[in-house]
Amino acid sequence: MKHKIPVSVLVVVYTPDLQVLLLERADRPGFWQSVTGSQETGETLEQTAMRELEEETGLDANRYGLENWHLSNQFEIYKHWSGRYAPGVTHNTEHVFGLCVPDVVPIRLAPREHLQCKWVSRDHALEKVFSWTNAAALRVLPEFAARAN
Repeated sequence: MKHKIPVSVLVVVYTPDLQVLLLERADRPGFWQSVTGSQETGETLEQTAMRELEEETGLDANRYGLENWHLSNQFEIYKHWSGRYAPGVTHNTEHVFGLCVPDVVPIRLAPREHLQCKWVSRDHALEKVFSWTNAAALRVLPEFAARAN
């Protein structure tokens, strides 16, 4: 089994009026999140974010403009996902990006990864996301959205 690299991205997909795309995890029903994924060998963080966006939503980051927020969080890997990493790896570093789309756009889900998606207000998204890093990114979204628009 190939182990995951303990470096990942979180991509907040949002509209100018701060509607946020949330995805429900297939392996953990009820766990809502933004686009996330682990870096693969040889990828830059931007390449990882672009790949994960396309795989999980069908969105082409080049069409909208991916924003590196230059924020990162380190967190302890949840025990139920620890088997994906090499023995002894306990923490992951997640890098935050944003993608502003002009309006609510259709999403093509990866069925193995997500059960459903929804566009919700930023405030509602803050209540729904399960990870503290996702909530932290949503809290600073207005600041980054103002820079992008």
